[in-house]
Amino acid sequence: MINKYFPLDKNYILETAQLIQKDVHLYALSEAIKKTYLRQFNPLGLIDDTVLKIQAHELAGLSNLEDFYHTLSGVYRYKYGSNQLDLVFDGRDHLEVYKQEWQTAFDQWIVEFCTSPYFIKTILELTVFFEEGNRTELPLARLQGYIHKRFDLKLYKYKGLAPMRVA
Repeated sequence: MINKYFPLDKNYILETAQLIQKDVHLYALSEAIKKTYLRQFNPLGLIDDTVLKIQAHELAGLSNLEDFYHTLSGVYRYKYGSNQLDLVFDGRDHLEVYKQEWQTAFDQWIVEFCTSPYFIKTILELTVFFEEGNRTELPLARLQGYIHKRFDLKLYKYKGLAPMRVA
């Protein structure tokens, strides 16, 4: 990570907190998606090949979600970040405070995202049902579209995140 400005910029500390928690959050996302899918699409608990594959899935394919996680992290920094550090009076350092705030926001977003069958099936496609040789561009583009729709933000390759403009 290359710091362009001063090292105590809130966004750098927040980004560090997000990167530290990446693996834990991706695992939690995968588990939440699996539980939600089984609850919504298999309420009777019938066992078939699909259910067995979802239940047997472990940590494979979580690297496919890294781009989504980085985009979601960027959205959080864009919406809630600034370059000013907050005053912390409870004895914790800024990194711990921002880790807790990011954890809370991520958990709320995952609960909200799990209400969308579109989102659930896309995440399952990238994790549980992903096979070597499959391409990830289409499911990742669908996730980007989901973020655009939910947050009214567009990710540009060279400009970064920007609000969507409607004519």
